[in-house]
Amino acid sequence: MTDLPGRRLLLVHAHPDDESINNGATMARYAAEGARVTLVTCTLGEEGEVIPPELAHLTADQEDSLGAHRIGELAAAMAALGVTDYRFLGGPGRFRDSGMMGLPQNNRPGAFWSTPVDEAAPHLVEVIRAVRPQVLVTYDPDGGYGHPDHIQAHRVAMRAADLAAEPAFRRDLGEPHTIAKIYWNRVPRSVAGEAFAALRSGDGARTFPGVADIGDVPGVVDDAEITTEIDGTAYADRKSDAMRAHATQIAVDGPFFALSNDLGQPLFTTEYYQLVRGESGAPAGAREYDLFEGITS
Repeated sequence: MTDLPGRRLLLVHAHPDDESINNGATMARYAAEGARVTLVTCTLGEEGEVIPPELAHLTADQEDSLGAHRIGELAAAMAALGVTDYRFLGGPGRFRDSGMMGLPQNNRPGAFWSTPVDEAAPHLVEVIRAVRPQVLVTYDPDGGYGHPDHIQAHRVAMRAADLAAEPAFRRDLGEPHTIAKIYWNRVPRSVAGEAFAALRSGDGARTFPGVADIGDVPGVVDDAEITTEIDGTAYADRKSDAMRAHATQIAVDGPFFALSNDLGQPLFTTEYYQLVRGESGAPAGAREYDLFEGITS
């Protein structure tokens, strides 16, 4: 294991584009600083809607080729962020996008949501034991906003972190490894409120037909729950470029973006987290400004 970089970050996301929206600035910053940044994406996002009319034929109810197209979008986004280690859980297409909660797609054979956690988790255990991250970033138990694949990604990530550390579990998947710190994606309510106020009062309100609500932003919590903030403003262009690469899913205009609902949202370049496992490297009551604070090896 001596050939591994000194800092190793693993992110687990549900679909291509989630990583760029939630963590693009963080990923770009750590990649530029020489950390090993590994992204595991759990599905191809086959059930997503498509923004550009000329690509509407890709959707699941037409050609059902959106997943293959989004593999290319993810590759372009990772190039923009400077991330070279990105993978699909169990390989591309192993688990299918489940669609929004309550849809029949949730329970189709092979859907990520309908896959037992202990069937999916070993695929991530193998990655954890290979890259041996000190830090894991994923969603909270609600998946940020209740999407079944986001909830499942949380469950699989947390379960895999436990199993990867268990000496008796599947030694064929590699030597046991304990992840020192686990974070959930968050957005402080005050920051979201200020950003939406700026969007509504400025040019952003005219960029898109409508403006989203704070409730549409995944992971918004009271400020007191934020333990860590990562200043990625120096990498704002990289994050914007990565989001633009996901052209079927995201429209970017300056410091704002919209998904297929065409409702404007702020594009955050300082990204926020809640430490849920491991020791903070900051003094009591203070925030961390580095995901690796307090990690010595």
